[in-house]
Amino acid sequence: MSKPAVLVSRALFPEVLERLRRHFEVEDNPEDEVLDAPALRQRLQAKQGLLAAGGERISAELLAACPALRVVANMAVGYNNIDVPACTARGVLVSNTPDVLTETTADFGFALMMAAARRMSEAERYLREGRWTKWRYDLLTGSDVHGATLGILGMGRIGQAIARRGAAGFGMRVLYHNRSRLPPDTEAALGAQYVDKAALLAQADHLVLVLPYSAASHHAIGAAELALMKPTATLTNVARGGIVDDGALAAALRAGRIAAAGLDVFEGEPAVHAELLALPNVVLTPHIASASLRTRRAMADLAADNLIAALTGGVPPTPVNPEVLAAARA
Repeated sequence: MSKPAVLVSRALFPEVLERLRRHFEVEDNPEDEVLDAPALRQRLQAKQGLLAAGGERISAELLAACPALRVVANMAVGYNNIDVPACTARGVLVSNTPDVLTETTADFGFALMMAAARRMSEAERYLREGRWTKWRYDLLTGSDVHGATLGILGMGRIGQAIARRGAAGFGMRVLYHNRSRLPPDTEAALGAQYVDKAALLAQADHLVLVLPYSAASHHAIGAAELALMKPTATLTNVARGGIVDDGALAAALRAGRIAAAGLDVFEGEPAVHAELLALPNVVLTPHIASASLRTRRAMADLAADNLIAALTGGVPPTPVNPEVLAAARA
C-alpha cells in the first residue's frame, strides 16, 4: 500500500521531515524557494497534504486545480493566507499552531515595545556611527514603560500574555479593546480594564496590536486612529501586516503625531514601506516574534502532528474547520 503524498512548502527541521517520511511520500523544499501560485499549484498535483511553512496563499482557484488535496497544515497561529470557507466547501481540513507560540510572541512584543519606547534601535545606530562623544542630560531620552498605561488591541492568548507582563512585571495600567469582552474574573486576574477603541487610543502610552487579520480588521489603525493617540505614545504591531496602514503610520511618525513604533509585520511583506525604512523613530524586525528555536520547533511539530493525524485516521489536535472532520465521519 502506497503512502499518501505530501508537500512541505519551505525548508524545515530535518528531524520533522524524517518523522513525516515515516508516514508519507514527502516532497520538500531544501533550497527554501518561495513558491508563487503557479509553482505551488504544480508541486501540489496529486498531493493529499500540504505543510504550509511560509504563508502560502491557499485560494479557491488553487484548491480547484489540486483536487487530491485533503489537508492544509499551516505552521502559524494565523491563517489569513488560507480561504477557509473554500477549503471547508471542498472537504479540505485546515489546521494551525496556536498556544505553542503564545509566550514567545508575548516576550518579543513586549521587548519590541520597550525598544521603541526607549529608542534602542536609534541609540545603537548613534553609537555605531561614532556620534557618541559625550554625555548630555537629554541624550536619546525616551518614555518610561513602568507605571505607564499599556493599551492592547486584541485580547486573545497573546494579548493576555502581554497584559500579564505589563501589570505584574512593570506595574502598568492595562486597558484593552476586543471584539468580545473578557469574563470579569479573567479581567481581574490580568489587572485589565475594558474600554472602547477610541478611549484605548486616546489613553494608551504604549499601544500593542495583537488582533487577527481579517477584512474587518484591515487598516484598523489608519490616519484617523493615529490622530487620536497621544503625541508621546508608541505603537507596536506583532499581529499581521495590513492591520496598520503603513503609509499613514509613516506620515504620523514623520510628523511627530506619535513618538515611535515597533513593527514586526508589514503590508506586502517581505517588502517594507520605503518611508518606514528611512525613519529613525521606528524599530523594524522581519516577522520574528515567534522565532525562538524551541518555539519554531514546537510549531513545526504541531503542524506535523496535524498532518499525520488527518491523513492516517487520527484526531488532529488543532483543526481550524473541525466540521470537515465531522462530515467525513458521518
